[in-house]
Amino acid sequence: MSYTPATERTIYFIGTTTGQSSIMKVFPRWAEALKLNAVIKGIDFVPDEGAPRYREAVRFIKRDPLSLGALVTTHKVNLLKASRDLFDELDPYAETLGEISSISKRHGRLCGHAKDPITVGRALEAIVDEGYWRRTGGELLNLGAGGSSMALTLYLHTKAKAGRDVPARVVVTALDGNGLADIREVHRRIGIALPIDYAVTPEPAAADRLLTRLPRGSMVVNATGLGRTARDRPSRTPQSSHETASRGNSTIAETSYSSNRRRRRRRTNLCASWMVGSTSSTAGRLLSQRWLISIFRPPALRLNC
Repeated sequence: MSYTPATERTIYFIGTTTGQSSIMKVFPRWAEALKLNAVIKGIDFVPDEGAPRYREAVRFIKRDPLSLGALVTTHKVNLLKASRDLFDELDPYAETLGEISSISKRHGRLCGHAKDPITVGRALEAIVDEGYWRRTGGELLNLGAGGSSMALTLYLHTKAKAGRDVPARVVVTALDGNGLADIREVHRRIGIALPIDYAVTPEPAAADRLLTRLPRGSMVVNATGLGRTARDRPSRTPQSSHETASRGNSTIAETSYSSNRRRRRRRTNLCASWMVGSTSSTAGRLLSQRWLISIFRPPALRLNC
């Protein structure tokens, strides 16, 4: 891929199908409102792109004067692995997680940042108030052990170290033991400061069993890739968990990313299909998170998209 030097202040969106993303329409409005005098351009890679392509993009941004930085999705881990030596500075979250979600320049230095623990934390705080976990004794079941799960557990670790309110226990799942290796290593390295268990769930029934054992007031986070569209890679969500939970004494409430391609042709939207009634006003704050978040707490409110 050849890159043309920018002729105006430019930020890049590094993803898979960036032209279909709503940010391409939203950013110009932000730039106008904030008087940024900048434009956004997409750079598309297939998932698990080769290291030379990642390095080429990062090197171009680093050397081009009017290329000011980038937003990175999908390729957060692989891009940093391929080009770590090109960065002059990484923030503490990027160092810990081994990924970057944004690139910036400061005084001629190329900087990598991992912002997911911050945005994940804000999404969680929009649902549960401080003191919620102490009041309820609820636990958190995190379906998936990838980047989103790492970000969430790192956020909770930071809260626990500060003596703040966290779940009584966190359970992280993966389809096999290898899927848990990276997150276990991150937790070992930071000395995870909250009770956490790891579980292998090779089939939906295994996830169902974990779900039905949760105490009332617990939360289920689907970080399995449900928000990815089919053209990226298939979701491996434990499909029967919703049905299993609904048979118990708890009410499921969830927000989910709408990836219906025909719907997206009409309007790019993130669909809040179920929200806990008392938190329905926070749906907008969750739209940046491509997660299904479930709370075991009635009543639930149906939001049609």
